[in-house]
Amino acid sequence: MTDGSDDVTSANTDVDWDARAASFDDEPDHGLRDPAVRRAWAGRLRDWLPGRPGDVLDLGCGTGSLSLLASEQGHRVTGVDLSPAMVTRAREKLAGRDAVFLLGDAAAPPLGEQRFDAVLVRHVLWALPDPGRALRHWYGLLRPGGRLVLVEGVWGGGAEAAGIPVERVTALLAPIAGPPRVERLSGDALLWGRTVTDERYAVVAVRGASGQQ
Repeated sequence: MTDGSDDVTSANTDVDWDARAASFDDEPDHGLRDPAVRRAWAGRLRDWLPGRPGDVLDLGCGTGSLSLLASEQGHRVTGVDLSPAMVTRAREKLAGRDAVFLLGDAAAPPLGEQRFDAVLVRHVLWALPDPGRALRHWYGLLRPGGRLVLVEGVWGGGAEAAGIPVERVTALLAPIAGPPRVERLSGDALLWGRTVTDERYAVVAVRGASGQQ
């Protein structure tokens, strides 16, 4: 990934996510502890994920907050995260539910031949060294008619900016999928627990029977 580029800004690869696991849910959009924030994310997921119960893969699942919402909507959830502490908290959060959490790299999850009705990835793509390769792999994990749901953004400005612009994501998807649906999320303060001014968005691509929409 290139530092300060127009396409993908650099991520802090030295973050100790195990150390951050204990306080990760303190952020409104991480822990979803505020009922209004929780309802906002639940509404979005209901629209993005398949209408019928299916198999949902949550990559970079963190403490499992979105996994829990998906499970509450009737889906069977598999979560993957590189942080053992995050995986432990996700397992605790979804204890007793139809959910499995695995330790592994979101870019190359340890799933064998498993395929899914939806692949959900929030705030992960921007931090990967080869986002195009990751997208191709994730798209290949979908069953026909399955949905790839990406929630991303660009945070900050100038030399301090971090993230991936929506134009870059749609360009990377173009060779493998039909035109995706793009939703701008910056204006929905309930999703973030506060008003935000930076770029936040969701991209939803549906896999057709032939591999494209």
